[in-house]
Order: sequence, then structure tokens, then C-alpha cells
Amino acid sequence: MKLRRLMMFVILGCVTFFLSISLSIVMAATQPIPAENLSAYEWDLPQWLPKPIVPEDNPMSNEKVKLGRRLFYETRLSVTGDFSCAKCHQQALAFTDGKPVAMGATGEVHPRNSMSLTNIAYSPVLTWANPLMRKLEEQLLVPLFGEHPVEMGMVGREQEIITMLGDDSEYSRMFAAAFSGEEKPISIRNLAKAIASFERTLISANSPYDRYRYGGDTSAISDSAKRGEVLFNSERLECFHCHGGFNFSDSIMHERLAFQEMAFHNTGLYNIDGKGAYPPNNTGIYEITQDPSQIGHFKAPTLRNIELTAPYMHDGSIGTLEEVIDHYAAGGRTISSGKYAGVGSENPLKSIFVSGFKLTEGERKDLLAFLRSLTDEEFIHNQALSPVENKLSSLDRSSYANE
Repeated sequence: MKLRRLMMFVILGCVTFFLSISLSIVMAATQPIPAENLSAYEWDLPQWLPKPIVPEDNPMSNEKVKLGRRLFYETRLSVTGDFSCAKCHQQALAFTDGKPVAMGATGEVHPRNSMSLTNIAYSPVLTWANPLMRKLEEQLLVPLFGEHPVEMGMVGREQEIITMLGDDSEYSRMFAAAFSGEEKPISIRNLAKAIASFERTLISANSPYDRYRYGGDTSAISDSAKRGEVLFNSERLECFHCHGGFNFSDSIMHERLAFQEMAFHNTGLYNIDGKGAYPPNNTGIYEITQDPSQIGHFKAPTLRNIELTAPYMHDGSIGTLEEVIDHYAAGGRTISSGKYAGVGSENPLKSIFVSGFKLTEGERKDLLAFLRSLTDEEFIHNQALSPVENKLSSLDRSSYANE
């Protein structure tokens, strides 16, 4: 088994290498950007929050962040001309889309729920279930160029997009400023670097809970929420094992950590055959590792702004926070009929931390109050993260609540 897993990762590594070679052909080759030509980005973080780790080949700068923000909301990148990154990652919803599963520019449906981009800079592994996807610069190429499903639909349109950006005087100026040491600053690789730089600024750290726990404001949250915090961090409920730390996730990286931490879990959401089976298009990291013991293992996402990111779970199959609590209280979900019928609490591959618990009605309200105290109103209304006037169509602009 260990040998097979090792061989699988070697094969995947080779595939990743050759894909990177292919992408380098598509992307214009560039030289490192002289640091003296860029204005360093200043992280505006509270003292208790560590700085994110930034790749050496894409240092943060004000110029790249400004360019990335504009590109994040740019609809002309899409094959239909009316779709942007922000369609699946809306600021008002903590950079999710409110749908069970994502839908691309052409209407093609993604098998998974749009993950929140809240504090994505602190995540050492990206997407729901790919332990190999480590860098934002690489991950965002998937929605830009992916064909199964189509999201932005940029594949085959690389030169068209570069020409469009070059013909736009504002983009020409901004690319030249952000990548000033390069002969041809407008490239797909630099587009990805700029968007990744902007996404790293999507930091939420001023919820009522933050002001209470880290700021010392004892009045910032209710007594009910305080009791809910105790429940959340108890061995009785076990929540903190997978959703602990300042980012409420056990996948974490930052400058104060010697090692990156990442984990994937089976929560008993399905048990189709009584042996741990999940729907065939959503089997978790098993799709990568081919290790049968890892069927149904998915990343534990951050719980920051969890009140805003419904529906929940990797496939958006649980509609409310109340129902999420019911799922964990039962030790797994029971589906009584249909093709996915099964008793999730009996899933043999389920995490040991999903063992079930009982709550009084008062405790249930306390737990919900705590989870809702993680909502950061400043974050979802931060104008520095909102759309800019960059030739968006009136149809596209009207869909953003925080413009």
C-alpha cells in the first residue's frame, strides 16, 4: 500500500512538472522584478495576527495588489465577457457565492461548493481536496483555464486576452508599474501573480470574537457566545480539533510556524455502500492519492464569517448552520432514500472526532451565537477589497452589493 501511494505521488509529481512546462510555453517568460522599482506592501495586521508567507518569486507590492484587485473583478477575462472571479467569490458573502455548487461562465456546474477566500493567505493547501495544490499562483490557473468544468473559459484565448489588456491604457500602465523590470510585463503568468497578490490581502481579523478574545473587549460578544466558545473548545463536542487556532482550521501556515500544517477529514457526510463510499464525482483526496482509506477526506475550511457562507460542506448539501450542528451531533448524516442513501455515522472511514454529542436547546443557541460572533462586518464592507471602476459592464457591476 505504501509503495503504491509513493508511486502515485511520483506520477502526480511528474504530471505536475510537465503541466508546468506546458504552462510556461503559454506564459511569457519573465525576469525577476527589481525590488527597488516596487513600493513594498505594508501588512495592516493586528499585533496578534502573524504575517502570511509570501512566495519568493512573487513578493507583495502595492502595484501588484492594485492590479490584482482590478483583474479579480474584470469580466472581459471570461469567455462570455460577463463573468469574473468575483461571481463565485462575492465580498458580501465572505467571498463565496451562496450556491450549493459553483457555476461557470457558460453555465457548466462545478461538483463542489465555492470555498471562501477569507484568509486564504494562511492556507497551505488550496481547494477542498488536492494536497498537491499549494500556491495561489498555480491554483487560480484552474478556474481561469479549466475545461472540466469550464469556469472563466480562458483556454485558447491567451493571446486575445493579452491583446485586450495591452490595448487598455490603464492596464498597460498598471502592468508596467507592477512588473517594471520586464520587457513584456503583460503576460498570463503576471496576471496570475497579480490576482494572487490581491487574494492574499483578503484578511479578516476584526470580528466581535476577535475584539473579545484578542482585543480584550469583554463586551464585544454576548454571554451566550462566550458559553458557546467553551462548548466549541470542549472535548465533548470536539470541534476545535479540526477548526482550532486563529483561523479556525487545522490547515494553516504563517511566518511564526516552523512547519506548514494540513489535514483532511471524513465527517460521515455519506456512506453509500456501508463501507464508506462517497458520490463518485466527490471522493475527496482519494482522487489524488488513490488510497481507499482516504475516501471522503476533505479539507476543514476556516469558520471565519461562517454565518455568511451557506450552504455548507464540500458539495453545499447542508443548507444552514443549524443543520450543520445536527449533522455533527448525530456523528454523521443519515440519508434515508435515493442513490446516496446511507448512515454516515457508521462510515468506517470517518474521523474519530466526529463521534456525536447531545445539546440542550440553550447550548445549541449558545453554540450558534459563538459561530455568528465570527462574522467580520469590516471585512465584508472594506472598500479596498471591493470592485473598482475598470470598464465592467453595467450588468456585471449591478451584481456586486459592495461596489
